Amino acid sequence: MSLALVDLALRAATVAMLLVLAASLFRDFREAVTGQLAIAFALGSAAHAAVSTIGVPLAGSAWHAPLIALSTGNVVVFWLFCRALFDDAFILRWWHGLIWLAVAGFSFVNCMWIAPGGNARLAVTVVNLIALGFIVLAVAQTIASWSADLVEGRRNLRIFIVTAAALYGGLNAILQLLALRGEPAGIADVANAALLAGIVAAISCAMMRVTARELFPVASRAPAVEPTPAAVADAADRKLIDALMRLMADERIYRHDNVTIGSLATRLSIPEYKLRRLINQRLGYRNFNVFLNEHRIAEAKAALADPTQAEVPVITIAMDAGFQSLGPFNRAFKATTGLTPSEYRKLKAFAA
Repeated sequence: MSLALVDLALRAATVAMLLVLAASLFRDFREAVTGQLAIAFALGSAAHAAVSTIGVPLAGSAWHAPLIALSTGNVVVFWLFCRALFDDAFILRWWHGLIWLAVAGFSFVNCMWIAPGGNARLAVTVVNLIALGFIVLAVAQTIASWSADLVEGRRNLRIFIVTAAALYGGLNAILQLLALRGEPAGIADVANAALLAGIVAAISCAMMRVTARELFPVASRAPAVEPTPAAVADAADRKLIDALMRLMADERIYRHDNVTIGSLATRLSIPEYKLRRLINQRLGYRNFNVFLNEHRIAEAKAALADPTQAEVPVITIAMDAGFQSLGPFNRAFKATTGLTPSEYRKLKAFAA
């Protein structure tokens, strides 16, 4: 069997798997932002599988150029998907669409006019540098929020996403920048298609093993700070939760600089994985920072409502509660209460 036929078979299999995955996601998770981005990522990946080649881009055409644009724009979707997948509070903004449109539009112009105009090498280089940039952003986002993630299945999926993105994105970009031609380019095309097919199959299997509730939460509201009796399964967990809440209420450990789940586990003399599971499965939190911020916000609300602290600056209250700067405090406070700290203080002063 010729290399061209092997390449075509691998591409067809990859496109078929991605379309089935997209249809399945649309059926079950089209209401969730993460699900919507996953669908878009699957469709963009199908476009990439159909048109990606190593070396000089193919001549643009009425059907080929839009697919190449979708393929290139998919790196933006990948970045947004990683953000939404590991941040339950993520919200799509209008400017996210503008970024995608700019990247896809630039790719379309590249395919239709820049590359055919004798600048094919420049077109390949610029498009692949853009792709590498967004891959780096996605990987950095995934790594940065790793320690705060409490959903065990989702944490494990991070390892695969980082590895797969670095492996495929890096290899694809390097092969493109090598400007291979002739038979080496054909071999590289087959290797690239085989790698993509393997990654898609692995992603599909991984997503089947991780529950929908872990990956695609429709709602992300955190529970109250105090656990309900039904959430505490046994005496051992109850004892640990009581000890944890004492650290929060009495020692106010959430005020400490750079408090991590590891340092908290050390204070409780339990393994880190056990504390993660406790906070996630018994208290219902999906993110450690959300757990800490709820205690910080509770303290800030009490301070803002206290008439004796009416002249204390908001930033002082935020820093005392454990926030490192005013911006994150304002965002977390408004997400919890629906009001800015200043609005909340005025409301409580008026009510008094």
